[in-house]
Amino acid sequence: MEIKLYDSELKVMEILWREGKLPAGDLAAILNQETGWNRNTTYTVIKKLIAKDAVERTDPGFVCTPLIAKEQVQTYETKELINKMYGGSAEMFFSAFLNEKNLSKADIDKLRQIVESLR
Repeated sequence: MEIKLYDSELKVMEILWREGKLPAGDLAAILNQETGWNRNTTYTVIKKLIAKDAVERTDPGFVCTPLIAKEQVQTYETKELINKMYGGSAEMFFSAFLNEKNLSKADIDKLRQIVESLR
């Protein structure tokens, strides 16, 4: 399942991925503490996530459960970045990424292992 999440939606999802399912009131309290959001803002974003089938609401207690994994969103966002900025070329993406990094020998060895495991 490919799903585009906006920054505000990602803030809610990050908490759900970290904490697991939570009552909306608890989620609102956490977001208030971490970002300064008011309760209405949190509930609006939760409703958007429910409409996208990213979050499930169960009662009693308006409990929010994530329906998508963080890895799914990461995969989608990575593909979108590569398509948008590198014309869909993973090779160009990795080249740009590696040219900007000061990689240690351990980093290079780990990347080599990842590439070898793909063969």
